Amino acid sequence: MKMGKSTREAFGLALAKLGESYPDIVVLDGDVHNSTRTDFFAKKFPERFFNVGIAESDLVSAAAGMAASGKRAWAASFACFLMCNAYEQLRMSVAFPGVDVKVVGTHAGISIGEDGPSQMGIEDVSLACALPGFTVVVPADEPSMDQAVQALARIKTPAYLRAGRPSVPIVYTNGVPFQLGKANLLRGGKDVTIIANGLMVAAALEAADRLAEKGIEARVVDMHTVKPCDDAAVLSAARETGRIIVAEEQLLHGGLGSVVAMSAARQLPVPMRFIGLRDTFAESGPPEALLAKYGLTAGDIVREATELVGKK
Repeated sequence: MKMGKSTREAFGLALAKLGESYPDIVVLDGDVHNSTRTDFFAKKFPERFFNVGIAESDLVSAAAGMAASGKRAWAASFACFLMCNAYEQLRMSVAFPGVDVKVVGTHAGISIGEDGPSQMGIEDVSLACALPGFTVVVPADEPSMDQAVQALARIKTPAYLRAGRPSVPIVYTNGVPFQLGKANLLRGGKDVTIIANGLMVAAALEAADRLAEKGIEARVVDMHTVKPCDDAAVLSAARETGRIIVAEEQLLHGGLGSVVAMSAARQLPVPMRFIGLRDTFAESGPPEALLAKYGLTAGDIVREATELVGKK
């Protein structure tokens, strides 16, 4: 697969483009605009950009106030800073009143690399899913991030959008169909379904290629919207392949795997396996080395799928 931009850069470009169509959009950042790439918006619309500084609670409170005043507020910072430092404000100032604040956490997951555990957002999806009324989206690549930003702009309820630091493979073509709450089927298969999001989608597709060499037909589903979950896609996977593997770059507890498991349990329980960060913090290191050490690679998916298919 061809490499594309990072999803954080794709977010920044899409947001700047969005500002042309929505004059009521305001963007707030926690003094990391050159990293979250809200600097693209700031350069085009300086009168609608607010650098709140390294004060995430103030950042979210200000965004909530602007949203309550009729603006469409986008608040961005590193995922761990935004979701962990400002959770009280997200809970009571955004989720409780249900105001139109789009919360964007960049540098999510362990693929941030050398910056280490203090800056790795590994629990952000779990925290966002726990906020009532929040839509939670984790795009796989540059084209899908562009579509996700546009889709989120069309709803006037709170949302969390996750973006990563490294460049990622291109999974989609430009203008990919993107509907909040509806997963994308990327590859058919009858033996096992791999449900993934974020950078694990590319890993899932690679794993499916390798599994095909073993005679195992793997379905690949991009569950870009974690909340609301596409229950129909989960039921179809359970009914038609009988086995599900979930792959995500997040702590296993409370993330995509938990959501898919609840959906399957309600509808049609099947054998499942989970690829993700287990109950641990990661260390500092090169992104590819970290993903390998903590079991977030195509090879890990292949191993789990092979064992799961053999044990049905």
